[in-house]
Amino acid sequence: MAAKHSGVAGERRQFVDNLLSPFTKLEPGEGTNAILLTLGVFLLLTSYYVLKVVREPLILAAGGATLKSYTSAAQAVLLLLLLPAYSALANRVNRGRLIATVTLFFVANLVVFYVLATSNTPGLGIAFFIWVGIFNMMIVAQFWSYANDVYTPDQGKRLFAIIGFGQTMGAVFGGFLSKQLIKTLHVYQLLLVAAVLLFAYLLVILVVQRRTREMARDRAADALLPDKRGGFSLIAHSHYLLLIALLLWALNFANTNGEFILGRVVTGEAAKAAAASGLAGPGALDFVKQFIGSFYADYFTWVNVVTAIIQLFLVSRIMRWFGVQVALYVLPVVALGAYGMIAFVPLLALIRAAKISENSLDYSLNNTARQALFLPTSREEKYKAKAAIDTLFVRAGDLSSACLVFVGTRLAFGTRQFAISNMVVIVVWIVIVTALSRQYGRVMAARRSETIAA
Repeated sequence: MAAKHSGVAGERRQFVDNLLSPFTKLEPGEGTNAILLTLGVFLLLTSYYVLKVVREPLILAAGGATLKSYTSAAQAVLLLLLLPAYSALANRVNRGRLIATVTLFFVANLVVFYVLATSNTPGLGIAFFIWVGIFNMMIVAQFWSYANDVYTPDQGKRLFAIIGFGQTMGAVFGGFLSKQLIKTLHVYQLLLVAAVLLFAYLLVILVVQRRTREMARDRAADALLPDKRGGFSLIAHSHYLLLIALLLWALNFANTNGEFILGRVVTGEAAKAAAASGLAGPGALDFVKQFIGSFYADYFTWVNVVTAIIQLFLVSRIMRWFGVQVALYVLPVVALGAYGMIAFVPLLALIRAAKISENSLDYSLNNTARQALFLPTSREEKYKAKAAIDTLFVRAGDLSSACLVFVGTRLAFGTRQFAISNMVVIVVWIVIVTALSRQYGRVMAARRSETIAA
């Protein structure tokens, strides 16, 4: 009977491996955990995109649209308080309990927000807007910390492309699900839907945790972190981690600048179209809203479609054939060329194409490559330093962009000047990638030496 059960289990593993084999190279038995982690991040991103639908009416109803530009600063301040507490928790519990504690904390937050929303609590919109930004960065960073901890560098380079596809499809399905549910549910009830999805994500991760615990090779499943330093201290004492932090800063600095350029041009084109139609007053405002809404609906659709294609069919092959270092260069080189064209031909169609290329590469190839940067790091660096880098340094990039916009607006910068400014940022980004690629080679060499010695 035991032999029969073992044979059935083996057939199931082989079926899963064969199912994923067209998209990446798999070793025997790797498929099941890859599918589970893909499902987990799918549920996580679905939950997040449901929350994004709740976020907008809450902040607009609170009259907070003009305060959106200040939320990055508020999030950065709160993260300075939260990250040391997260590091302290990571020092006291194993990785399974760490993920369970943080996830259940956010689930409880959603229940509290639902109660406050149904009670018409003043100022809730702005508080929730800030909370969603922190939630998104911390929970996604923690998921990828776990994926980095479960896999070896070789496995991560092959399997992260599949897991990243789950993240992409979760974003797509979250928007679709919200659109369907909002027809029958009140917007506040979506908070509870997101809480259920987040809890389901936790259950999937706990299944993976149980499976890895049963594998003799994964002795870290129940181990505590021996290094008690916090995330900021780990970054300060590691040239490699500092370069990753600077990479995230430059990436988000450039990307947010691009979003500003696109939004500014779209708004201008909408106003021109309204004037050309002879509209004025409320009619013109409604036309502008419709124009912008239609543009972004089409824009986001194309970003998601191109992201899914790149993630499923190209990322694994690029990572396997050319490696992490080459993959890190693709986005900044493409972005530099795109903004170079925008500087000379600042047309909406060209800017739209440039941003679709930039964002689809960012969400697929670049995201997979930068997650793989943590594969050769220590467990402390995966959980504590990564949390700090993926949250605070991302917000630092957004704040840098806000400063550039503030200065550029007062100097009467046009689209061309903002595009050139972004090219300067991207050149800095490429310099950081060059230094990081060299350091990655050294870290990987050291990791191999340790493996051979062990």
